[in-house]
Amino acid sequence: MGPGWRAASAALVGGSVAVFGALRRVAQALPRPAAVRSRPGRAWRWRNLLVSFAHSVLAGLWALFSLWHSPELLSNIEDGYSVSGHLLVCFSSGYFIHDSLDIIFNHQSRSSWEYLVHHAMAISAFVSLIITGRFLVAAVLLLLVEVSNIFLTARMLMKMSNVPSPALYEANKYVNLVMYFAFRLAPQAYLTWYFLRYVEVQGQGAFLAANLLLLDAMILMYFSRLLRSDFFPSLRKGSAGRDVDGEKFLID
Repeated sequence: MGPGWRAASAALVGGSVAVFGALRRVAQALPRPAAVRSRPGRAWRWRNLLVSFAHSVLAGLWALFSLWHSPELLSNIEDGYSVSGHLLVCFSSGYFIHDSLDIIFNHQSRSSWEYLVHHAMAISAFVSLIITGRFLVAAVLLLLVEVSNIFLTARMLMKMSNVPSPALYEANKYVNLVMYFAFRLAPQAYLTWYFLRYVEVQGQGAFLAANLLLLDAMILMYFSRLLRSDFFPSLRKGSAGRDVDGEKFLID
């Protein structure tokens, strides 16, 4: 990638940060459910989740489209390239930067530190992909996770708003589990296997492989939380009476 293309990519990332900043202001102006209005500490979390939901819908569908439109990319994970995939990586990099700033500037770092770690990993990995032009297909595969995040974020929004339809929550619970397997665990497992078997463990390859292994641990931890919360509530520990208003993560 030449200097001009890198500068254009940096501008795209900056533009994405601005877009999500605008979406945050729109989310702030939207009416909030009574359950959120009655707990002031939930206002930031609600708004942040709405922006996250918007990113999941856009990025998840975009990743699906990119792979559907150029299926040949799957045969060249290391050096395959598409303009759509490149733009998607720039777009999501902007979201991760915006969300990190939103967490920090709103003094939510302590309760959302896991997301800051995740975002730091994603931003550093995506920047390396944008600069080198290598492993962009791997990034698109990883961003399939956003399809799963549509249902995971909807789950958290329903819990926060005390959705009046238990049937809707129950239906989403099972769809969310299927999507977690299909778009989070499966792509992650495949990429981890691919990197450990085929990618030379040095330089960028070693850096990305280390990121993948750390992400594996985080994903399995989140999956354990999800199972305990939605399917094995008797196994939950220490959650009774816990105030989670400011927390961004799946802990209940």
